[in-house]
Amino acid sequence: MISLISPSEVKNPTSIAIGSFDGLHAGHRKLIESVVKENDYTPTIASFWPHPREILYGESRLRLDLPEEKLPILEELGIEQLVLIPFDKKLSKLSAENFIKDILINQLQAKTISVGANFRFGFKRSGDINTIKLTTKDMNIKLKIISILEDREGRISSSRVRDLLQKSDLKSAFEILNRPYSFKGKVVEGKGIGKSLGFPTANLEIDGRKFLPGEGVYAAWTTINNSPNKIASVMNLGSQPTIDPLLPSAVEVHLINKDINLYGLDLSVEPIERLRSQIKFQNIEQLFNQITKDREITLKILSNLNK
Repeated sequence: MISLISPSEVKNPTSIAIGSFDGLHAGHRKLIESVVKENDYTPTIASFWPHPREILYGESRLRLDLPEEKLPILEELGIEQLVLIPFDKKLSKLSAENFIKDILINQLQAKTISVGANFRFGFKRSGDINTIKLTTKDMNIKLKIISILEDREGRISSSRVRDLLQKSDLKSAFEILNRPYSFKGKVVEGKGIGKSLGFPTANLEIDGRKFLPGEGVYAAWTTINNSPNKIASVMNLGSQPTIDPLLPSAVEVHLINKDINLYGLDLSVEPIERLRSQIKFQNIEQLFNQITKDREITLKILSNLNK
């Protein structure tokens, strides 16, 4: 497994691509392919952490993939190291030219640099691909400019994936990501209401930096502690309007036909299809009947995937 490293720990010289690589979608993979082709150097991805907009504007930037989630995907694609460049106010004032010289060349010893055609960097985003060309023209450094990838719906981007997930369009998100969208969480103690209804649920504590799909009830696959075995599940993402409308939004997962003590374990959830929005039922009996239907529909959806 590759690991997260700082610029000072880099195995160099490098063939490097720079960017957020959030979601590692089809456009990102084109960049990664150009990096991996350079066999003479260590194939490397460099990203800023935290996101520059968090530092500069105080914006909360939820990630499709947290850094540690990227590692197995990048390794499979042939990347050998993921470098996190600590972004702070001091770095934000570094000119584009000095970023190239100090970070990319001196620290990371880049011999090939791959960037997207719209890549911007440096103080006030003043640097672009022309800045890299001019700064490295006498340095025997190869620059690869990767064109923006588009499909019939337009430009492929992380923002587009977020929009699809927010709309619960998991199928379209899958097509762009070329993999299922998933998230992880540790099982924490809940109120036990689901269990009292005959539908025990695992309440998940999710990293607050992780992007989640739109609220609703979903058919999902769940795995326990990185097990390869997928368990058919019903996931509720959002509030609990029937039980207590004042409770904060949460993620609950009911593992169908499984009665397991999950407290303290890590679950990975892969939502497949949104079943419905959340409903405030008149009574607990109506809620029980709806969850029974949700289970039946989920089993049909997931069994059809395996055919």
